[in-house]
Formats: sequence, structure tokens, C-alpha cells
Amino acid sequence: MNLQQNLQQRLTQKPLLLMTHLVLGYPSLAVNREVIRQMAENGVDCIELQIPFSEPMADGPVILKANQEALAAGIKVRDCIAFAAEMAREFPQVNFLFMTYYNIVFRYGLADFIQRAAEIGMKGFIIPDLPPEEGNEYLQLAKEHGLAAIMFFTPTSTDERMTEIARQGSGFIYCVARKGVTGQHTEMDDSLVEYFGRCRKATDLPLAVGFGIANREDVALLHGRADMAVIGTATIKLVDREGAAAVGPFIRSLAEA
Repeated sequence: MNLQQNLQQRLTQKPLLLMTHLVLGYPSLAVNREVIRQMAENGVDCIELQIPFSEPMADGPVILKANQEALAAGIKVRDCIAFAAEMAREFPQVNFLFMTYYNIVFRYGLADFIQRAAEIGMKGFIIPDLPPEEGNEYLQLAKEHGLAAIMFFTPTSTDERMTEIARQGSGFIYCVARKGVTGQHTEMDDSLVEYFGRCRKATDLPLAVGFGIANREDVALLHGRADMAVIGTATIKLVDREGAAAVGPFIRSLAEA
């Protein structure tokens, strides 16, 4: 079963799915392991495992800092892949995706990276700085290995652009809720509702909404407008503030929104 089929099956059981995000190696792989356990045991459907990069252009200050500190502590791509393999084995109920920037993939070797991801049980990739026009080989290799190449809609995307992006993508579409970087709050106003309507018209793929989704109220507003809520910065802040044990109750509260 590919990622799209898996998500569509889950959507027959609950109205809104949850995807979370963490930066591998921040604050440590040991903490990552406990955070993932808390997420998996409380019903998270997908988890983005971010391979740290020195210039994460789509990420706000919290995730930028996490990337920098993980790199400073010595995390390597091979460590991230080994850890991801362990998590995919331990929590088969979760769809794990690699999130990173294309320089990491290019340096590793595109074909080798995709093959290795398939071997360890990953379900797809989120690479925000690789536009589909420059990603033909990536898209083809991902398809050949049965992995999802996640594409992005943004509020500035035209209807025509959305249709073309959706045609290239697979798994689900990541709908960026607003211009800018991750971590800033997103207000649910008429323009955002209209944008979600355009997203829905452009594709039959499930719609995941991220950038500024931080609490139970934000998640509740997505019911009927999206298929999956993406929680990133809020979880990292929570772990920094209260530790990994706080993640389970937080995720449970979002699932009940």
C-alpha cells in the first residue's frame, strides 16, 4: 500500500490526520527516540524526520536553531538514516518521511539516497527547495521505488500552477498556510478558506496543512478543510520547555480537537 492509499484508508476512520516533525539529533537522538514513541503511541499518522542542514531556508528560528545545534553536536547523514531505519522497524504503524534540503540528497547521491530510504521502510520525501521543473530524476526514482515525492501548494500559487504541481506529486500535497517560514502563527481568515478551496479543486491527493499550526484550536479549524494537520515548531518548543514526556498528552489533545 503506497502512502496515498494508506492515508485515504485512515481517513475513513477519522476526519483529520496528524503529521509531526522533528529535527534528528536535536537535542539528541535519545530524546528523538522518546518523542517519537510518545507520538506513535498517541495516534500520529506521519512523522517528518528532518536531516539537519546548515541553511534550512523554509524554516523559522526555532527549527533553524535545532538544525544548527544538531550539526554542532556532530550528527551525520548516515546517523540519521540508521536512526530512521530503527524507528521504521519499531513503529510500523507510522508513515515516516525524510524532510531535508536538496544539497544533502545531492551530496549523498540521489539514486543511493532514494534506494536506501526504500530499503529501510520510509514512505516518502519532503524537499522544499527542489521545484518539480528541476526534479525530474528525483520524481522518477521516487516513483520507481514506490515512495511519495511530496509537493507544495502556497497561497501565491495560481490555479494552473497547483494543477501542474499536483500532477507531479504523490502521497499528499503539503499546503503552506501562509507566506514566510515555519513557526509564525497563522490566522484562519476568509482568504485562507478561499485558498484551501482552491487547493481542494486542484487535486484528489490528501491535503496536509502546515506553517503556524500550533494548538488544539488551530487543528479544530482545519476540520472539513484539510485532511492532515502538520505540527512542527510547537512540538520542538514543548520539548525544550517541558521535556519529551509532555509530547504524549499534547498529541492526544490535538487528536481530540
